[in-house]
Amino acid sequence: MESEIELKNVCKAFMHDHETVSVLKGISAKVTKGTIVTIVGPSGSGKSTILSLCNLLQTPDEGEIHIHGKEVREWNIQELRRLVGIAFQDAPMLKGTSLDNLSLPARLQGKSLENPKKYMKYVGLTEDLLSRQAKELSGGQKQRLAFARTLVNEPSVLLLDEVTSALDSLASHEVEELVLRINREQHTTILWVTHDLSQAERVGDQTWLVMDGSIIEAAPTKQFFTEPKDVRTKQFLDMKRNYK
Repeated sequence: MESEIELKNVCKAFMHDHETVSVLKGISAKVTKGTIVTIVGPSGSGKSTILSLCNLLQTPDEGEIHIHGKEVREWNIQELRRLVGIAFQDAPMLKGTSLDNLSLPARLQGKSLENPKKYMKYVGLTEDLLSRQAKELSGGQKQRLAFARTLVNEPSVLLLDEVTSALDSLASHEVEELVLRINREQHTTILWVTHDLSQAERVGDQTWLVMDGSIIEAAPTKQFFTEPKDVRTKQFLDMKRNYK
């Protein structure tokens, strides 16, 4: 199967209180085209850093990340970010209307957005919201609009960073269904960081456990949750289940 994303011995460190902190310690992994990989692990383990490196919000210190077989630093950065979309927990909105926000990717390319209603309909938003101020939308509506804005670029890879964690259970389920539909209909490859193990189990084709800057276990999702191989995976799953 074709790998759409490949990480090769990727390292990343940051300065914190005048000390160098290694966030990723030589991770390697492959993501097959059209699959959903859910990434779980403790806070601060490096999960979000993996996402930010895949579209050059940050740059690897060592190692390589290949998208479509091409190392990320060899891509034109605008082209890379059209190809690799990212959505965050807080779904940041610009000042202005929903249409202003939805049109941003097209404006950045010097174009006008054709058929904005199509994108609103696809993510389950009504067209009357196009004229509403984005700040007036609910949390679930903002997250859907953020997805629609990302889809304007027709990305082949979607990076999701805790995109449902700030939503109530109904809105979270709706966004989850939307992402699954995007994956199914567009064959979009998705890396999804989530703290919600039940969500990871529902949506993932593959699941990675990231701890202390390393990928501890990477396995088909069903196997990951029912027959984990690494004792640290078993401990992590038991701890999270017992905590609930």
